[in-house]
Amino acid sequence: MATTSFTKKTLGLETAEPAVTPPPSSNGETTFVKKPKLGGGKSRKRDIPEGLWTKCPKCSTMVFDKELDENLKVCPRCQHHFPIGARERIHSLVETCSFEEMDADMSSVDILNFTGVSTYASKLVDYQKSTGQKDAVVTGIGKVGDYRIGLGVMDFTFLGGSMGSVVGEKLTRLIEKATEKALPVVIISTSGGARMYEGMFSLMQMAKTCGALAYHAKSKLPYISVLTHPTTAGVMASYASVGDLIIAEPGAMIGFAGPRVIKDTTQAELPPGFQTAEFLLDRGLIDAIISRKDMKQQLIDYLNFMTVGQKKLATSE
Repeated sequence: MATTSFTKKTLGLETAEPAVTPPPSSNGETTFVKKPKLGGGKSRKRDIPEGLWTKCPKCSTMVFDKELDENLKVCPRCQHHFPIGARERIHSLVETCSFEEMDADMSSVDILNFTGVSTYASKLVDYQKSTGQKDAVVTGIGKVGDYRIGLGVMDFTFLGGSMGSVVGEKLTRLIEKATEKALPVVIISTSGGARMYEGMFSLMQMAKTCGALAYHAKSKLPYISVLTHPTTAGVMASYASVGDLIIAEPGAMIGFAGPRVIKDTTQAELPPGFQTAEFLLDRGLIDAIISRKDMKQQLIDYLNFMTVGQKKLATSE
């Protein structure tokens, strides 16, 4: 059998330098050579300017803010309804320059001298500056299609849309004015409930608003209650749930107490979708679920249907 002899030349090692083992460190620690960072240490990540894009919490899509505004704050991909301010909502519903605001300068006062981490009075000032509103509801007479209505719209950005003395008083005056002028009433609710900074005074608004609506109903005038995310506690337990027609936006959370409180109290597992608009529609608490983009036209259709009797009476006279 032939044998092959390997030499430094055949292995290409005739010019290779012998391996050198680095001397041991004097302090007994192993030394490592750090490699330089690629790109000179500059990060390639680019910052996205604020106020241009919004991430949808439901489908995680990045939506251009201008597109979102044009779509009435509804995600174009999954139809998730983002929160919307009272002024924006009024603008999306009423005819141009037809809204006559009522009691615009009415604002809350600290009746009970409530103190905590910060006083109630200081909170009111802060929210009035940040929202540009005196309180958590905007009321007035406006025109939706061909119908003049009494319109009240709550704003969750003002102390969680809570109902205090001013909210109750403004809504009551709106309902009474609509009754006097024989107008339908539409109230769009979003609230965390009664404003406990005002104690019992806030709870009294539940009876006051419902009393005004009872007189409105006695005059055979329609009242449409629109529930948006979230509508809970004292507001849901009063005027929000006594409409002749109760409609809601998709996915809105509607209920009295929160799911966690109910679960801890009853010690029972809650069904899937508990307290959502879809869950309550299946069980008959609300009459319809309407997308924000279709809300105006649906209100016109409902008002047309609910005022047929008044039209016939006016014609006969």
